[in-house]
Amino acid sequence: MSRRALRRLRGEQRGQEPLGPDALRFDLLEDDDADDEGPKPGLGGRRPGAAGKEGVRVNNRFELINMEDLEDGLVVNGERSDATLPDSVSSGNKGRAQRGNPETKQDGDVANAGFPEQSNASGKLRKKKKKQKNKKSCPGESSENGLEDIDRILERIEDSSGFSHPGPPPLSSRKHILYVEHRHLNPDTELKRYFGARAVLGEQRPRQRQRVYPKCAWLTTPKSTWPRYSKPGLSMRLLESKKGLSFFAFEHSEEYQQAQHKFLVAVESMEPNNIVVLLQTNPYHVDSLLQLSDACRFQEDQEMARDLIERALYSMECAFHPLFSLTSGTCRLDYRRPENRSFYLALYKQMSFLEKRGCPRTALEYCKLILSLEPDEDPLCMLLLIDHLALRARNYEYLIRLFQEWEAHRNLSQLPNFAFSVPLAYFLLSQQTDLPEHELTSARQQASLLIQQALTMFPGVLMPLLECCSVRPDATVSNHHFFGPDAEISQPPALSQLVSLYLGRSHFLWKEPATMSWLEENVREVLQAVDAGDPAVEACENRRKVLYQRAPRNIHRHVILSEIKEAVAALPSDVTTQSVMGFDPLPPLDTIYSYVRPERLSPVSHGNTIALFFRSLLPNYTTEFPSWNACAVSSSR
Repeated sequence: MSRRALRRLRGEQRGQEPLGPDALRFDLLEDDDADDEGPKPGLGGRRPGAAGKEGVRVNNRFELINMEDLEDGLVVNGERSDATLPDSVSSGNKGRAQRGNPETKQDGDVANAGFPEQSNASGKLRKKKKKQKNKKSCPGESSENGLEDIDRILERIEDSSGFSHPGPPPLSSRKHILYVEHRHLNPDTELKRYFGARAVLGEQRPRQRQRVYPKCAWLTTPKSTWPRYSKPGLSMRLLESKKGLSFFAFEHSEEYQQAQHKFLVAVESMEPNNIVVLLQTNPYHVDSLLQLSDACRFQEDQEMARDLIERALYSMECAFHPLFSLTSGTCRLDYRRPENRSFYLALYKQMSFLEKRGCPRTALEYCKLILSLEPDEDPLCMLLLIDHLALRARNYEYLIRLFQEWEAHRNLSQLPNFAFSVPLAYFLLSQQTDLPEHELTSARQQASLLIQQALTMFPGVLMPLLECCSVRPDATVSNHHFFGPDAEISQPPALSQLVSLYLGRSHFLWKEPATMSWLEENVREVLQAVDAGDPAVEACENRRKVLYQRAPRNIHRHVILSEIKEAVAALPSDVTTQSVMGFDPLPPLDTIYSYVRPERLSPVSHGNTIALFFRSLLPNYTTEFPSWNACAVSSSR
């Protein structure tokens, strides 16, 4: 019978018998290196490596076998453990354990026989710590390998992208010139930059929780004061896709067509209340909202007018095709279709409200959106406005880029607004202090070159511009034949209309003293070239006589929508004598009708008193509307 069994029969515990000289010689892995470093502690001594902490008093040699929690605690506290021992010390410890006294060896065998699970767990723990030791032994090598991997990944990315040096991206990697950013379509984004988010969104947050609209929109934010939305019968379909472009068209259902016919009758009656009655039954009929918005604007109710335009935009955005994108610049809407024109006009009116509200950056994004819907034809002639909005938004780089990319195929320098706005953008860019010196010098030189070309091509702009800015010109300039009164009188009527439009809209951008000083310097340079007989002066004069014979219909449409008095006064008589409706000003002559309007009784016999009164005063007055025939007239716009 073993001594351990005898002690259990007697009721004795380990450690109560008289202790011999080697009774407590039991070597743990934590104590192995202590044999070489100093004397072994006796009973009640501290554990090696405790660093002044109270150790565990050992009464039973088998108590401390495989106490994983204790070993983990030693590692966490930063004390010595198996994981930090070198291999030579571990092998020496194993040798010393085998060379111990017979009693210790026998007791160790009994321990291994009685606790096999603890022994296996201890072996796994030692292996795990040995792996951690091997990993920690070469931290420099692993970090170097990690850095090499990162460098290799970056090199592959640079090789695939085609450029690796910092700086502005190449032209091929830039976004499309008409790319629209969603966040800039929201005026709150711009207002937050001016006044802070708390001032802009403070009152809107509790209201947004009560919205019951089917979806959020990019063009406008639905309001809780609006009528509950229900589909009015407006939809959009994809006509075709070719050469990377997608052509869409809005469609009217039968119910919406009936509402459209009632709307035309209400317009013929010249009674706004009839439109109000129609909106009570069809609260999201787009043309009714546009027409009533104009009526509210004429009555100085700007808030209601803007609210009606936003409701019209929301109605049309809810009808978008899933593939129609506002931002890509590759979706097209044919202006010849009456169903599409409402979207153009709603965007334009919203852009005008945003500009008056003091959000030129948001208005610029709307302008790009309108231009992207049909950039070749440009039915609303947004090229006469985009330069003004870019300058107001201080987005000089965009205006310069648009001019550089489109000048070759669109001849933007032949428009007075671009001829003067682009050099002004270069000059204002040269006034910024955060650019390198060589870029500032280059921008200043380019600005001077372009403004001299503009003054040579359009000499009739200078004197009206100085008059609008309340600047008295020098006698040398005002008395010179090139910039004198003859320059303004001799220019063609179409050119005079473009000049009046530009000056009425953008003259205040030239009022800065630094800008006027720069303009004065270049005016003197042009006068010297004229006196020297520069052949470019005669070439520009011949070009003016040829290019500006008659303005196209889209420019007349833009002038009517702009409502700039100087430009409207310069419209030809054949335009001013036409009946112009706010929901469809100057429709194209080659309109594509998709459905037929039913025949109606003559408006003369059934017209109201107001219509008869206007007809008696104005011989040219007419309330006739084009028949909604399912045909297309092939003629120019």
